[in-house]
Amino acid sequence: MSWGLIQIYTGNGKGKTSAALGVALRAAATGHHVAIVSFDKGGSSHYSERNIIRERLPMIDLYPVGRDRIDPVSNRFDFSIVDADRQEGERGIAIVRQLYDGHCHDLIVLDEICSSASLGIVSESSVLAILDQKPKDIELILTGRNASSTILERADLVTEMCAVKHYFDRGVSAREGLDF
Repeated sequence: MSWGLIQIYTGNGKGKTSAALGVALRAAATGHHVAIVSFDKGGSSHYSERNIIRERLPMIDLYPVGRDRIDPVSNRFDFSIVDADRQEGERGIAIVRQLYDGHCHDLIVLDEICSSASLGIVSESSVLAILDQKPKDIELILTGRNASSTILERADLVTEMCAVKHYFDRGVSAREGLDF
């Protein structure tokens, strides 16, 4: 089997998105076309990796969906889930279906889709349908905390990031270029 497996990076530890981005970079470096659909990651200023991807990696297409959860005044994260989140989640699911139909990508990363399902931003049934409808030769990576057992059963690879120690617990704020 060549391409076409399902990988999941989940758990409470840091590094799920970073791992997926590493695979996306490796795929792009070997001539493969990549799409990254970032669920629940709206806004343009909080995800530094998007800048370099847009500037220098035309073989990686970005599709951020979700509202901007960082308040520009207080710089605090908004943890509430509202109708706008669910609408953006459904927009993300629709983008994935369009990517499947277009069949232009070898790898599609569904960043934070597991946590989006856990939080009710997208339905688990929508995620399972996306897994079932995946074209055979497209590699799929799902990231996010709290991946359900039903979603995990569909994967060919599951990596759980385990939080052992984190500098956030000591009050160190997220650092540009390292954490976002």
